[in-house]
Amino acid sequence: MAEKWTNYKAHQKLVNPANKRRLDVIVVGTGLAGASAAASLGEMGFRVFNFCIQDSPRRAHSIAAQGGINAAKNYQNDGDSVYRLFYDTVKGGDYRAREANVYRLAEVSNAIIDQCVAQGVPFAREYGGTLDNRSFGGAQVSRTFYAKGQTGQQLLLGAYSALSRQVGVGTVKLYTRYEMQDVVIIDGRARGIIAKNLITGELERFAAHAVVIATGGYGNAYFLSTNAMSCNCTAAISCYRKGAVFANPAYVQIHPTCIPVHGDEQSKLTLMSESLRNDGRIWVPKKLEDAKKLQAGTLQGKDIPEEERDYYLERRYPAFGNLVPRDVASRAAKERCDKGFGVNNTGLAVFLDFSEAINRLGVDVVLQRYGNLFDMYEEITDVNPGELAKDIDGVKYYNPMMIYPAIHYTMGGIWVDYELQTTVQGLYAIGECNFSDHGANRLGASALMQGLADGYFVLPYTIQNYLADQITVPRFSTDLPEFVEAEKAIQAKIDKFMGIQGKESVDSIHKKLGRIMWDHVGMGRTAEGLKEGIAKLKEVRKEFETNLFIPGAKEGMNVELDKAIRLYDFITMGELVAYDALNREESCGGHFREEFQTEEGEAKRDDANFFYVACWEYQGDDEKAPVLHKEPLVYEAIKVQTRNYKS
Repeated sequence: MAEKWTNYKAHQKLVNPANKRRLDVIVVGTGLAGASAAASLGEMGFRVFNFCIQDSPRRAHSIAAQGGINAAKNYQNDGDSVYRLFYDTVKGGDYRAREANVYRLAEVSNAIIDQCVAQGVPFAREYGGTLDNRSFGGAQVSRTFYAKGQTGQQLLLGAYSALSRQVGVGTVKLYTRYEMQDVVIIDGRARGIIAKNLITGELERFAAHAVVIATGGYGNAYFLSTNAMSCNCTAAISCYRKGAVFANPAYVQIHPTCIPVHGDEQSKLTLMSESLRNDGRIWVPKKLEDAKKLQAGTLQGKDIPEEERDYYLERRYPAFGNLVPRDVASRAAKERCDKGFGVNNTGLAVFLDFSEAINRLGVDVVLQRYGNLFDMYEEITDVNPGELAKDIDGVKYYNPMMIYPAIHYTMGGIWVDYELQTTVQGLYAIGECNFSDHGANRLGASALMQGLADGYFVLPYTIQNYLADQITVPRFSTDLPEFVEAEKAIQAKIDKFMGIQGKESVDSIHKKLGRIMWDHVGMGRTAEGLKEGIAKLKEVRKEFETNLFIPGAKEGMNVELDKAIRLYDFITMGELVAYDALNREESCGGHFREEFQTEEGEAKRDDANFFYVACWEYQGDDEKAPVLHKEPLVYEAIKVQTRNYKS
């Protein structure tokens, strides 16, 4: 297995430089995966068409990633290695990822850091000038490279610079404010897309020899999530409807470190980086009466002395403490709040406290590490976590943050093989929109690693294996019947949506969808709740089809129409998540079926019956349930066992 990627590259087919100029590739998305792929393919000599839903690639949602990016450099000399990164990632994913894919990810991780440093990404450095590292959940070594609390922004600027260079020299043509509506299939191969110009409202056709989807995850199916509000799954669902099977949709990550919901009118949630758990300690009161006073507002966190605080992660998981993986930390917070120990007015929050770190290191050191995150928290809540709040018997207490789990990342996605190709020939999926590397739970700081690995170091090799046989295929005309029919179908859908003229706004229906998803397909799932959720999702679709109101016209810019198209796909996505969660009668990673847990409340896997990738095939109609196919998982290098973060 350790030699698989090296052997693959040694034997793959190649395309010579002159032939690369004759081949076109569409890349949809300009986040870390999309921008790095488009830049790399352009640099290699392919003609690339790159589509961006925002005004600029700089506004892709990768910019919001805060904490860092993993790599096995072992700069801290604390025992890290490619194998240990591989092992931690497989274990963190609760043994539901493909071994070979994850090993390749760990193997290329070091090259990513070298690439980004060469681009000028301003990673934090030690006093002597070497790159600094910090710890993240699910690991006992420090392997996370970071740029304060804005790592995603800095990495995206590096990828954007590489992309801009290719745009400048003419190998990449960039289309901003365009949104993919469908993939065009000719003779069983992906040969182009239909995209909507979000400024003019017009549908436009684009042809290519291969199509690469890099459009992120489907977390906004839950309405409230840490994702930007424009993040959507329309490109992925359009591929699913055209024959690309969808894998493991039930694996949705709940991030434990988000600012809690504060009202019914909220439109999104704000992430507080997992890196805060390096120095922040998570706790709730030991006494239920103290929790009641906190919820009533008659007591504040600063008023509770050290001996009356329950640092429950340190108590339950002494070996990893506050640095357990996200799924474990999220369920532990939910358990405490369900027992009545929540600390805000809704009872759905726990404290993240930096008093010990500030007293040990000094506030200046802590602010150097997390200052912009503290500023963000203060801007939103009007509480400064770095401000001295109280002195109790000579012990200084600082204002704690309040946090609670929220929908964040999606480990499920379009199924891809080792080459990142979907079940449709010539159609590739990279980054968060594929399923391949994280299993049932993504370790923190691995999303940026996977996005850049796919774009810089994997796809540029594997796509050549396909394109080598396409050099004699001439460029396609967008007047072919397949393009005409695909555009007609999208136009008919838009006309149908505009013609409903009901009374419900897009957002009001989306909120109903989100509530059903959170209540029935959220952190805790049951067979009964999932069946009820599927029935309610069908009601939401019916309400959409009969009572939706879209103001304005289909011509020109119409944000509500764009949101409606995405919402219809979110409903289909929500059903996919629920079907998969109902089928998987076990608990693993981000998928927690309450019927399947240990006596201590931990996830209880069923390796005898569910040691596979769940692959769902579309049946030609959104009303029909998808058909399940199973890809068996085969482990050769790692022993499959129950996860243990206690010792």
